[in-house]
Amino acid sequence: MPISPAVPASNGLILAEELMRSSGVHPSAIAAFAHSYRTLASGETGILAEADLEPIESLPRLADLETDEVAAKEALRQTAVVKLNGGLGTSMGMERAKSLVQVRPGKSFLDLIARQIIALRGEYGVELPLLLMDSFRTQTDSLAALAAHPDLAVEDLPLDFLQNREPKLRSDDLTPVSWPADPSLEWCPPGHGDIYTALDASGVMDLLLDRGFRYLFVSNSDNLGAVPDPRLAAWFVGSGAPIGAEYCRRTPADRKGGHLARRRSDGRLVLRESAQTSPQDAAAFGDINLHRYFNSNNLWLDLRALRDTLRSNGGVLGLPIIRNVKTVDPSDPTSPEVIQIETAMGSAIEVFDGAIAIEVDRTRFLPVKATSDLLVLRSDAYLLTDRAEVRLVPTLTTAPLVELDDVYRLLADFDARFPYGSPSLVGAESLKVKGDWTFGRDVTVVGAATMTAEGAPGVIADGTVLGRAG
Repeated sequence: MPISPAVPASNGLILAEELMRSSGVHPSAIAAFAHSYRTLASGETGILAEADLEPIESLPRLADLETDEVAAKEALRQTAVVKLNGGLGTSMGMERAKSLVQVRPGKSFLDLIARQIIALRGEYGVELPLLLMDSFRTQTDSLAALAAHPDLAVEDLPLDFLQNREPKLRSDDLTPVSWPADPSLEWCPPGHGDIYTALDASGVMDLLLDRGFRYLFVSNSDNLGAVPDPRLAAWFVGSGAPIGAEYCRRTPADRKGGHLARRRSDGRLVLRESAQTSPQDAAAFGDINLHRYFNSNNLWLDLRALRDTLRSNGGVLGLPIIRNVKTVDPSDPTSPEVIQIETAMGSAIEVFDGAIAIEVDRTRFLPVKATSDLLVLRSDAYLLTDRAEVRLVPTLTTAPLVELDDVYRLLADFDARFPYGSPSLVGAESLKVKGDWTFGRDVTVVGAATMTAEGAPGVIADGTVLGRAG
């Protein structure tokens, strides 16, 4: 929707900056928002045209790396880990951090992450600090959960820091929206690209550097495959690059995920998200043979290079914007339309000269975006190693594909329908559930199985084998 001539864009920015200052938002975050606002107000949409991009045909592979153990230990000694932990799991009906969901009985994402870090510390004799980038909605519960791991804290370093917030903007005039029914809905996170500003504004970046931690591994807290691998740490440190990103080969299931490309104008790597793609380029965006690599959102950073870049640019990294149009109350489609200005963490590869990327396999990409993902992760298709790493059982090369009916979308409804946990999926190719079924104890799926709706809610009896031939 075009900006109203009655309220100049500059006035909207002034109002937004005043609101942020009065709410205690850090000056660096205000500066980053102002840069994004001016980009938005100029008419920039963040669209990356296919004609301006060159596909990436190949990348170096983690599987081919030859790493010296001494180099790996030295790289890990200088590395800290940040998990993006601001998400509430609202798509699954949650009102607290998604990372608190149980993956195994009595073990949440955060529990397993803590155990992974502690195992690596013991194996390599390094400090390897873990910090969460929390939101104000996830901080309290997440820190309480980490209290169960008293050995996790590293002296003089916090266990978390807070991401910033910014006002939602009315789509008609780009002024901060007012919503007295729930003022908290007037604010939104700036996307996970805010990590760079949050590291700076919180003082964590300087604190880590002062303590001798030059490098950072960043990933999502719902991705248990994203372990800080010493081989990758050695690869990144040895490269001398300012930033390195992990990418996986795309499959038909990854057509919607952001992909890697090279910008023709300057030869820099770029990350193109679906929201940055015009309708006429949609077919090229989804072509997995043309654009072969999707973003795992696992990133390696040189904190010294990041600090130098931020200092030289007044605290602003200048990431490309994503214009996200929503309603101020996501649950009320009749509430005013707003624009949330977001940035993506992985898009920082285009900011730095010398950015690098590496191909990793799917074991490093196990995100849980829906209850169907959670069902597979909880099943016997995955095993939990002594180092708390989640791995497909050796007999499987790919995870079973699960599609659940909408009645399973919310976590509480999902758990109620699987009261004895996930059915056995180790022998399954796929499971499609249509309708409302409650699964009994010791249900097994073999091959491809489909449950179809039969009117009233049904029960799958204890010991049932679904998908058996004949």
